[in-house]
Amino acid sequence: MSDLQNQMKQAVALAAVDQIRNGMVLGLGSGSTAALMIKELGARLQDGRLKDITGVTTSFQGEVLAAELGIPLQSLNAVERIDLAIDGADEVDPAFQLIKGGGACHVQEKLVACRANRFVVVVDSSKLVERLNLGFLLPVEVMAGAWRQVQQQLQAMGGTAELRMATRKAGPVVTDQGNLVLDVRFEAGIKDPVELERSINNLPGVLENGLFVNLVDQVLVGEINDGVAGVRDLPRA
Repeated sequence: MSDLQNQMKQAVALAAVDQIRNGMVLGLGSGSTAALMIKELGARLQDGRLKDITGVTTSFQGEVLAAELGIPLQSLNAVERIDLAIDGADEVDPAFQLIKGGGACHVQEKLVACRANRFVVVVDSSKLVERLNLGFLLPVEVMAGAWRQVQQQLQAMGGTAELRMATRKAGPVVTDQGNLVLDVRFEAGIKDPVELERSINNLPGVLENGLFVNLVDQVLVGEINDGVAGVRDLPRA
């Protein structure tokens, strides 16, 4: 990661934490920008700037980080509400539709985002796109015994689907839920995210896909202007 990109991520993470208030139940996202947000939250709890915070994490990675920082955690089933969820995204289109799942955590991420009263997305400017899936593959989490069947069904829908393989171990990536991930590309990108999300999730063997539609309340974008990192509140198209 370049120093400028890291500065953008840091700036937008700090802006997101500024929205947190005492007593909130927070959805704590996954990925590099969300990790910076969790670290800042931990620092503010430690020095007393924030208090009475409960976190609900979206990944085992986030759970480990939050626990190391002393952030009180609860499971999704144990909380009555989530006041605010903060998470990153792999792509954001002008209508605030997302692709998530680069870290294979999109099932829990979507559960938390759907439960939240407000869902704020934090990204650097490289994640903004005019149409989803032209650059980033769409993750689809599938049962291990059904990946070949789902792959064929996705291909019949016009997508090219490949099983995601691990980089530091032999074999495929295994999600926190014990499933596999198919990464899908549609040649012309995704024209109708709402319809495609529904269609893919109706395929037998699919647990969830990485399209997040009609969930986002705000997108904060880290940018570099004249060599200085800043944050822009993205207007919805």
